[in-house]
Amino acid sequence: MNKDLIHGGALDVMQLKFPNVDTPWIDLSTGINPWAYPMGEVSAEAATHLPTRNLMHRCRAAMARALNGPEDALVLSPGSELLIRLLPPLLTARRVAILSPTYGDHRASWLQADCQVLETSNPLGEADCADIIVVCNPNNPDGKTFSPAVLEDIRYRLTKRGGWLIVDEAYADLNPDLSMAPHAGKEGLIVLRSFGKFYGLAGLRLGGAFVPETLRARLDQILGMWPVSGPALEIAARAYADHAWQTATREKLAKARHRLDGIVMDARHRPVGGTDLFRLIEVEHATKLWMQLAERGVYVRRFNWSNQHIRIGLPADSLAEGRLAFALIP
Repeated sequence: MNKDLIHGGALDVMQLKFPNVDTPWIDLSTGINPWAYPMGEVSAEAATHLPTRNLMHRCRAAMARALNGPEDALVLSPGSELLIRLLPPLLTARRVAILSPTYGDHRASWLQADCQVLETSNPLGEADCADIIVVCNPNNPDGKTFSPAVLEDIRYRLTKRGGWLIVDEAYADLNPDLSMAPHAGKEGLIVLRSFGKFYGLAGLRLGGAFVPETLRARLDQILGMWPVSGPALEIAARAYADHAWQTATREKLAKARHRLDGIVMDARHRPVGGTDLFRLIEVEHATKLWMQLAERGVYVRRFNWSNQHIRIGLPADSLAEGRLAFALIP
């Protein structure tokens, strides 16, 4: 089957692959909030002028405050995925330990840099021999978490050897207490953040990294003067300052996740992990179930590392929940 269909988000490819689906597609293939932050109006200046330093500063300051991290350690970028690809050439590493299973671009980026990559369920156990340790916290797709205290200890041990700890916090907005942002700026620590997932605005392409000063200067030089669009900066500055929306959204997502678990269990499948934006489901034959759902217009995530797991994002409304429940019936 087309490898593009292993990854989520390729709805256009799905529509070509399954042309006879006559109902609107229900795209549950990504872990993106289906109830996006209300963008509101965007100023004409944000769209027609190059982003100003003031606008960049407002967004960076709002993001740093929301994440409880130091502004002077934060670099903004057009999505966190680009940062994942930029880091290997900037860091000296031979042996890289990566949590497994996890977001696949981490492995691909370090392999492309000709590093020896160890994929393991216990990457922190490699602190005395790895040059770099990479974890997602919480992890995608199983939702595994690491306490900041444990990660700080690992960072300290790596730093004594000239190593690095990279923590991808793409889903940490769901549980801010997990974040390493308060430790940001320390040597040997890189914290990656994503705007699009929790705020549901992935198309704006905004991410960031908290890094030590020397690495920030190098990233700034590579990314250039205008790495993020004016509309993205303006919208994100509002969103990061909207604490009431953030609190209400966490509650809404948690309730939706409970409903999704109920739908899955009613169909006699078992949720075995995930976050409040997606659930990892254990099934008897993942490819067969994935095809069944696709033929009924429901797009979920499958994996090349397991034929006993699929990942399902949150349905946006009761109609989508009903469609999913029906599609899960053999």
